[in-house]
Amino acid sequence: MKSVPEVSRRQFFQGAASSVAALSMAGTMAAQSNRKVRIGVVGGGFGSHFQWHLHPNCKVAAVCDIRPDRLQTLSEVYHCDKTHKNYREMLANRELDAVAVFTPAPLHVWMATEAMKSGKHVISAVPAGMTVEDLEQLLETVKSTGMKYMMAETSYYRPEIITCREWNKAGKFGTIVYSEAEYHHEGLISIMFDERGFPTWRHGFTPMLYPTHSIGMVVPVTGERLAEVQAVGWGDGHEVLRTNEYHNPFWNTTGFFKTSKGHASRIAVCWHIADAEVERAAFYGDRLSYVMARPEKSPNTVISIGDASKTVLDSNGYPEGDVKIQA
Repeated sequence: MKSVPEVSRRQFFQGAASSVAALSMAGTMAAQSNRKVRIGVVGGGFGSHFQWHLHPNCKVAAVCDIRPDRLQTLSEVYHCDKTHKNYREMLANRELDAVAVFTPAPLHVWMATEAMKSGKHVISAVPAGMTVEDLEQLLETVKSTGMKYMMAETSYYRPEIITCREWNKAGKFGTIVYSEAEYHHEGLISIMFDERGFPTWRHGFTPMLYPTHSIGMVVPVTGERLAEVQAVGWGDGHEVLRTNEYHNPFWNTTGFFKTSKGHASRIAVCWHIADAEVERAAFYGDRLSYVMARPEKSPNTVISIGDASKTVLDSNGYPEGDVKIQA
């Protein structure tokens, strides 16, 4: 079996994920030529952590942010002198082929649709949108403009998930009867306010409006949509949970989903929990299972069924199958 390396989300963002995002956009658009895709980047916080400018078929030709310090960061990171404080001004640049939207989540749909209407392809940070109506608008804009849209969900490109996708395609899992994924991120309250003490878009943000890091592992591996859900949330009455514009009373939410093929999946998103930052998944099949590593150092683990005819009795006299564990 192929070995699966351990890699933290932080390391992943700094390396492979951002390179793959550039590869997906630039490589697709320039696959049949050596022409460089000219991209504009908006959002100098998270948007300054990618490597589009290192891809041979991509050039960052414009950057945009309303904050001078973040605009300067974008200019320095991408070696780009074409700077904008006005988004529509950047969209008016006819030399741009695509726009990377890495602004606060509530702005994603508006910025993405405006970019596509101006003739630019779009790669956007997660989540794609905040409401069903937002997502329908996004989809309709893609159809009406013919532009390409990509939601930059990095967990899809985790080495572990790539391997599990290959294993399921090859039938190694048998049938994945249960899957789970969790995104735990204690400490986010520190970025719910800016340096002036004003609430940011993350102030009281609803956990299940940000499930993509988890769903981006489960759906691609299983190949099944999450069709039905029942969820339970937890909050402690904190001021943030009483005053946010989302009317969200929860720090943490866990959903139990039924997939489009009738299987079970658990998705948990937790902003306040005694756990290290973790983005992980597990897939349990009737022939093979895979459990990703956890922060307390439990390793990536593969569990398989050997000879189905072999059973032994445990200390209580119950039969045990021929199960092999490889950590």
